[in-house]
Amino acid sequence: MRDPRHDILFTPLKIGPKTAKNRFYQVPHCNGGGYRDPSAVVEMRRTKAEGGWGVIFTEQTEIHPTSEITPFIEQHLWDDRDLPALAAMAEAMKSHGALAGIQLAYSGINGPNLYSREVPLAVTGGPILTFTSDPVQARTMDREDIRNLRRWFKNAFRRAQTAGFDLICLYGAHGFGILQHFLSRATNHRTDAYGGNLTNRSRFLREVVEDMRETTRGELAITLRMSLHEAGATGFSNAELRDFIEMHVDLPDLWDLAHGTWENCSGTSRFKPEGAQEDLVRGIKALTPKPVVGVGRFTSPDAMVRQIRSGILDFIGAARPSIADPFLPLKVEEGRYEDIRECIGCNICVSGDMTGAISRCTQNTAFMEEWRKGWHPERPRAKGTSESVLIVGAGPTGLEAALQAARRGYKVTLAEATTTLGGRVARERALPGLSAWGRVADYRTSQLAPMPNVEIYRDSPLTPEDILAMGADHVAIATGATWRRDAVARLHLHPIPTDPAMPLYTPDDLMAGLAPEGQTVALYDDDHFYMGSVLAELLDQKGNRVHFITPAVKVAEWTDNTLEQGTIMRRLLEIGVEIHLSKAPEAVQAKEITLGCTWTGRQTRLPIDALVLVTFRTPNDSLYHQTKALDWQAAGIRSLHLIGDAAAPGPIAWATYAGRAWAEGLDQPDPGDSLPFRREIAALDPGVSLLP
Repeated sequence: MRDPRHDILFTPLKIGPKTAKNRFYQVPHCNGGGYRDPSAVVEMRRTKAEGGWGVIFTEQTEIHPTSEITPFIEQHLWDDRDLPALAAMAEAMKSHGALAGIQLAYSGINGPNLYSREVPLAVTGGPILTFTSDPVQARTMDREDIRNLRRWFKNAFRRAQTAGFDLICLYGAHGFGILQHFLSRATNHRTDAYGGNLTNRSRFLREVVEDMRETTRGELAITLRMSLHEAGATGFSNAELRDFIEMHVDLPDLWDLAHGTWENCSGTSRFKPEGAQEDLVRGIKALTPKPVVGVGRFTSPDAMVRQIRSGILDFIGAARPSIADPFLPLKVEEGRYEDIRECIGCNICVSGDMTGAISRCTQNTAFMEEWRKGWHPERPRAKGTSESVLIVGAGPTGLEAALQAARRGYKVTLAEATTTLGGRVARERALPGLSAWGRVADYRTSQLAPMPNVEIYRDSPLTPEDILAMGADHVAIATGATWRRDAVARLHLHPIPTDPAMPLYTPDDLMAGLAPEGQTVALYDDDHFYMGSVLAELLDQKGNRVHFITPAVKVAEWTDNTLEQGTIMRRLLEIGVEIHLSKAPEAVQAKEITLGCTWTGRQTRLPIDALVLVTFRTPNDSLYHQTKALDWQAAGIRSLHLIGDAAAPGPIAWATYAGRAWAEGLDQPDPGDSLPFRREIAALDPGVSLLP
């Protein structure tokens, strides 16, 4: 039974002409699928509907080819040929009583049009503002362009209604939407009726909303996704937002409030706690009679209730928490709090969009695999013909493998060599800013503990002979990986000359509690993800003077994809870390290292007391190979697999995915050369040639 304190989360609430069945509102979010993988996106949204969300939105949907954001793969609503996929999505969203929403976007100065090759149009022309610094400029829209843009929005409104959506969200947040570009003095330098004071800068938005109500005959609800605060002296500030809402209290049917940049709105848990935007939202609800939704990576029902009862929000907006657990509302409704799979705020989901790939989730291994592989986040596949499995290693891979195999009905034996379950996350959760990552282990261990078909053995290092003697039908070796200590990684493919008198440390050493000798410590990062910068913070906290060295042109450059690179850079500069870009150690002496410029080869010497190497990890695969060398099939073992970091180290999301993939493959026929997932291929257009 659910706690009565949470009943308010399940009270229906009107949004204009529509009524949401509860207060759980899945705000628009990317997924890496977009127009390229429509069936995968449809099934992902259908799963959200099954999980009890009251409102479900698409991701950004581009309304016209004069503003598209390739290489990012979002939805398109360019012409009627886009309707079948979007109609299927609307139907899926509404399949369990949710309202189906579509977010319409015209990116303006953020749209480089690399695919359409159309001239970008902007409120005020200038260089295109993108993550990839595309060498493209936009043209300032004239009055005819504005009239055309209004018509394109009307076309999108009609198509959205035809597709069966209940709500339309106009996108004016995160710096990506033309509506924000009109409102913000940073991007609106116009001197006509659409520029200058706030009334003029609001004109286009008012016109578009009026057009929407007229086009849809008032049958669809309209929401405005607005920026809470845009940094800079001329940015659309929180004060201006409040002025705008007071001027237009009844303009939309709902106010959807998000931070001015995607990086701030979707900050990782390392830098942003749950409910981080509360100060910017507080008091806005009192300015308008219309409902308000906001976000904050909400995972706690108590935090959600407090937002509503204190008058901050009417709806609990969620993107990443809805990815980590599509069944979050249903679990709260049924009082199954222990079953909630909490988001850890790692932003691996965001990296899918940033890299043009199908998104993943560290916690929800089924995310975006619902259609491709038939994985469901809650309903397990039926057990096969065999009975038992042995999993060696209780890190993220082993825990996920054990959980999924147990849910399928197999008798599971999980053997861990140490006293602690969790592997790498058990160690990494103690590092600065990464405490939420412990949820990876906590969720899985808490789910496994009461299961009668699971036996967990700690302090149980196994030999190959032990494995054969266990009598399991299937064996998975998930023994993790170890950080290297010889500088070999992407830049150096072979060890560099090293004096043994120099104290060398790896992330494993620091996580084990070893402290570098001396005051001045150099940290060499050729990993380029989070670990190097986290350890730099740790060393600083321990009183070391830290030199951060990387062969890349920026610190932790892959974290561009998790929206935290800029924040990491600011943090390191603020705490006084000395940063050496495009540099790498060429030789390690007793009291100094020789650094080489990656561009010129020019060498400099840096006196240090110790060196920390964050390079890459070596799989701990010896147990697997030793076992494989024995006659394991004669012992009755049907399959023997090496999985997770022990096979190929990667992010934690790769590890949990590997565990799920192994468990899903139990007793399945060998696919041979067939693809291990479904994909969609565009049909050839039978139209006549346009060539002369």
